[in-house]
Amino acid sequence: MTSHIATDARANLVGSLWMVGAMALFAAEDALIKAAAAALPMSQILVVFGTGGAMIFALLARAQGLALFPRDAAAPAVRLRVVFEVFGRLFYFLALALTPLSSATVILQATPLVVVGAAAVIFGERVGWRRWLAIFIGLCGVVIIIRPGGDGFSALSLLAVAGMLGFAGRDLASRAAPASVSTILLGLYGFLSVIVAGGLFAIYEQQPFQWPTRSGGMALAAAIVVGIVAYTSLMTAMRTGEVAAVTPFRYTRLLFGVALGVIAFGEKIDGATWAGCGLIVVSGLFILMRGKAARKA
Repeated sequence: MTSHIATDARANLVGSLWMVGAMALFAAEDALIKAAAAALPMSQILVVFGTGGAMIFALLARAQGLALFPRDAAAPAVRLRVVFEVFGRLFYFLALALTPLSSATVILQATPLVVVGAAAVIFGERVGWRRWLAIFIGLCGVVIIIRPGGDGFSALSLLAVAGMLGFAGRDLASRAAPASVSTILLGLYGFLSVIVAGGLFAIYEQQPFQWPTRSGGMALAAAIVVGIVAYTSLMTAMRTGEVAAVTPFRYTRLLFGVALGVIAFGEKIDGATWAGCGLIVVSGLFILMRGKAARKA
C-alpha cells in the first residue's frame, strides 16, 4: 500500500514537472510568434507555422501506423473542433502581434472557466453554485484586465478574448470527439486548421508573402519546433500523473508569459492586470479543487 502511494506521488511529481516545462515552452512559443510578427505578415506566419506543425504530426502519425484521415475524422465533433481551432488560433495570434504578451497570456488562462461553464450547459455536467460563483469571479478578472469604458481600454484586447473563446470551444469539441481519433491526429488537424486560418486572413490582409529576414525566419522556425515539443510535453504530463494533480500547474504559463513580456518586450504590468490575474488564477484553482472533491463524493 505504501509502495503504491509512493509510486503515485512520484508519477504526480514527474507529471507536474512535465506540465511546468510544457507551459514554459508554450509561453516561449507565444513570444517567438510575437517576435516574428514584427517582420512578417500574420497570414504568412499562420500558414508557415501550420504547415511546419502539420508535417511533423503527419510524420508522427505515419510512424505509428495511423491513417491520417480515418472515417471518424469526419465526425461532427471533429469538424466543429476545426472551426473553433481556426477561430481561436487566428484571433490569439493577432492578439500576440498587436497587444502585450502579458495581457494576452493572462486572458488565455480564463479558458478553463469557460470550458467548465459551457460543459455544464452543453453536456449536463454537474456544476454547483460555488463553481458558478468562481466562474463569474474569474470572468470579472478578465473584465478588470480589459477595462471596458476606462482610459486604458483598447478594443484590440478583445482579440485575446475571442481567441480564448475559440480555444474553449475547441476543448469542448475535443471532449465530444470519437475516442478512435488519437491525440496525434487531433494535433495534425489543429495545425491544418492554422493553415486555413492563415489563408482566410491572407484574403483580408492583402499583403504578399515575403522572404523572411534572418531574425523573422529564425523566430518562426523556432516557434514551430518549440510548439511541437510543448504539445508533446503537455500530452506526456497528462498521461504521467493524475489529471487533478497535474492540471493546476497549467497556470505556470501565466508566470512565464508575464516574465517574457516584461523581460523580452519591456512591458509594464499595472495593478489592475495583477488584480485580474489573481481573480482568474484563484477561481481556476478553486474550480479544480471543487471538481476533484465532487468526483470523490
